[in-house]
Amino acid sequence: MIAHAEALLRPITIRGLTIRNRVMSTSHAPGYGVGGKPAERYQLYHEEKAKGGIGLTMFGGSSSVAIDSPATPWAQVSVVDDAVVPFFREFADRIHRHGAKLMIQLTHMGRRTKDNTDNWMPVVAPSVEREPASRSTPKEMEPEDIARIVRSFAEAARRCREGGLDGCEISAAHGHLVDQFWSPSSNRRTDGYGGSLENRMRFGIEVLEAMREAAGEDFVIGIRMSGDELIPDGLTADDLTRIATEYSRRGLVDFLNVMGGQARDHIAHAVSLPNMSFPVAPFLPIASAVKREVDVPVFHAQRVTDLATAARAVHEGHVDMVAMTRAHIADPHLVRKLEAGRADDIRQCVGAGYCIDRIYVGGDALCIQNAATGREATMPHVVPRTDGRRKTVVVVGGGVAGLEAARVSAARGHRVVLFERSNQLGGQVRIAAKGTWREALTGIPRWLEGQVAKLGVDVRLGTEATAALVEAEAPDVVIVATGGLPNMGHATGTERHAVSTWDVLEGRVEPTGTVLLYDNMGQHNAASTAELMAKRGCLVEIATHDRMVGEEIGTTNQPIHLRELYKLGVVMTPNMELIEVYPEGNRLVAALRNTYTDAEEERVVDRVVVDYGTRPVDALYFALKDRSANHGQIDQEALVEGRPQPGDGEGFQLYRLGDAVAGRNIHAAIYDALRLCKDL
Repeated sequence: MIAHAEALLRPITIRGLTIRNRVMSTSHAPGYGVGGKPAERYQLYHEEKAKGGIGLTMFGGSSSVAIDSPATPWAQVSVVDDAVVPFFREFADRIHRHGAKLMIQLTHMGRRTKDNTDNWMPVVAPSVEREPASRSTPKEMEPEDIARIVRSFAEAARRCREGGLDGCEISAAHGHLVDQFWSPSSNRRTDGYGGSLENRMRFGIEVLEAMREAAGEDFVIGIRMSGDELIPDGLTADDLTRIATEYSRRGLVDFLNVMGGQARDHIAHAVSLPNMSFPVAPFLPIASAVKREVDVPVFHAQRVTDLATAARAVHEGHVDMVAMTRAHIADPHLVRKLEAGRADDIRQCVGAGYCIDRIYVGGDALCIQNAATGREATMPHVVPRTDGRRKTVVVVGGGVAGLEAARVSAARGHRVVLFERSNQLGGQVRIAAKGTWREALTGIPRWLEGQVAKLGVDVRLGTEATAALVEAEAPDVVIVATGGLPNMGHATGTERHAVSTWDVLEGRVEPTGTVLLYDNMGQHNAASTAELMAKRGCLVEIATHDRMVGEEIGTTNQPIHLRELYKLGVVMTPNMELIEVYPEGNRLVAALRNTYTDAEEERVVDRVVVDYGTRPVDALYFALKDRSANHGQIDQEALVEGRPQPGDGEGFQLYRLGDAVAGRNIHAAIYDALRLCKDL
């Protein structure tokens, strides 16, 4: 049992609303909205958390209250008219039937949005101060704009009440309109809404007063706010504590949802959404400091990834409710597992940031390791046992694709044998985790390894599977998940004179002196390897074909990589293609060509390291292909639609997954394994 678990499982009552425990999920933007409405997919995603025992789930991070705060860029929820009310009622009924409570976050984003979506309205803000993150230059709000938006907040609160929601919060965090008025970094006004802190608080006070009048005295209203903006010209901890105490003293808020940081630019955004480079709960002291000064409940979220930390935060009185938002994306059933004494079965968030990074490039939020999240209509969080014949399933390869295939097949009730040629499971993920602050990635294969052991999978380490070994098991299904090996690329001389990022991360090569690292992928591996070598004293230049280093890395991770590379003195050279590597004396010459001008340059270095991704390890697949009933082919339509694969023909069915097919990412490997094996 988790220490002090009872603190998490105690109910809490806020303005007459009793929430069954102290675990919640904060409002966020999964990108599941359809036409500005939280339709079935959105609801099923939150319902899974309610089934899983959560006390309070909040949705609609940045739900818009006015047409000049568009919901479109992140497929968000629009609360600008009454058409959303029936969706709220359906949503609330769905969550309430499982005993959980449901709230929404309302906001006007001010300058933190785009003017070239939805209705093409100019963005507005207290002052004409461009925001680096959104790249928007706003119109300075006139008194009529202020009055209009205050009314919009009030009408949105009424719709939430009429929709049967249990409450709402306004966002004064991440640089939205309310905190744009608060912060001296964005408010340069000289009228009654600018200047002194008291004046800068006025807009938020008017918003909350209007919302209370519209929603009624028994409706829960709170605010999400920073406790310290952590930027040089922003709001200090003292400023924000004054705001928190004033708003709570006036009775404007029933709770404070306190975070650390701001999000006006890329690095500030990454800090406010801490990834695995940060310690667990890095900003809990900020929330705790606010709680000491106010008499309303305080909530907190930001990298609270495990129940032990959550329980300590509540037990020691730092906060009243603890939000485990990304933790619920990884495992929506974590509270039920805690209650059942199954804490070791919780799939713990590793802080990869994959969920958030996707939405900022227009995608939907997906978990790097739980492929059922966001796909509840078609993918199971709890794999059902088969009602058919018990089969023998042979899995070859103990990376995450093979482990997930083994887990799901065993959960179905089949006999599973897993061959892994090395002496440990985890595959490429264990290699990636050797890159400085990426160590937490090991949590992904560690959980899978624990689950396959509990399910009785016959794991044979140090055994390279051959066609004869596989067929000796008399399999009904063979899954080849043998992964990939480094692709050394097409530049002349790299096969003989360069080494891969794998060689460095695994310790087979220890570069010294000057190093050129050529990155053809724009992902974590090259950046992590550059950091590792620089920390060991190498003088590193990372060159890439792309417009910038780490171009494919998402918004919560790329700024951290760049910050570390700058701190370590790594030279970053974009728009270059590696064309040749050759020896000169006891050193190497790397020839680079500019991708725009074709001008060539040379570097004389001690070592050349390259990252061109992987090539499939597929010899076993092709050895088995002609012996299989399906010739190794997956019915793509059935796979995409979530239907079972056809089982016609004599002999075993053969499939391959993950990088044994093509170099993709962790999520792709796990998703393919789940959707293939859930119907075996």
